[in-house]
Amino acid sequence: MGIEEKLPSGVLLTSVEKLAGYMRKSSLWPATFGLACCAIEMMAVGTPRYDLARFGMEVFRASPRQADLMIVAGRVSQKMAPVLRQIYDQMPNPKWVLSMGVCASSGGMFNNYAVVQGVDHVVPVDIYLPGCPPRPEMLMDAIIKLHEQISATKLGANRLAEVKERETLALAAEPTSQMKGLLR
Repeated sequence: MGIEEKLPSGVLLTSVEKLAGYMRKSSLWPATFGLACCAIEMMAVGTPRYDLARFGMEVFRASPRQADLMIVAGRVSQKMAPVLRQIYDQMPNPKWVLSMGVCASSGGMFNNYAVVQGVDHVVPVDIYLPGCPPRPEMLMDAIIKLHEQISATKLGANRLAEVKERETLALAAEPTSQMKGLLR
């Protein structure tokens, strides 16, 4: 005898965290930050062939105040970095960042003073998408992986405990001062 026989028809049991995670992942509104050739592939994802609308991402938002996912596509110059940070700061919480392409993730082949060597120096990144440029299918796969992260996000006191545990693990993995001298 299962629980479905005990409950009346049409009743669904879940936790608030799971419901909030489902709602968040199903209604992501991306703010695009297309800076180079990766932006063409990002635009292709919105076409009928790939149909990003089936994941609840119908329209790319032009206003950061309406967006909760920033897709940084392409190389970020030193002059563009403050603008990127300002747009990120204007986005409401919770917010996520997807670094699309090798140039956004690590500076790519542009190892010079004008290009930021990874967008993670400017904003915190949740998903890194490799490739030069990555295919639209790869972007969709990265968005699905981000959906899994979002649906597993804790709320309230559980979130604080999770963040504290992550910080403790990061400190434990950090090399000691003696090791830092050896690494130089």
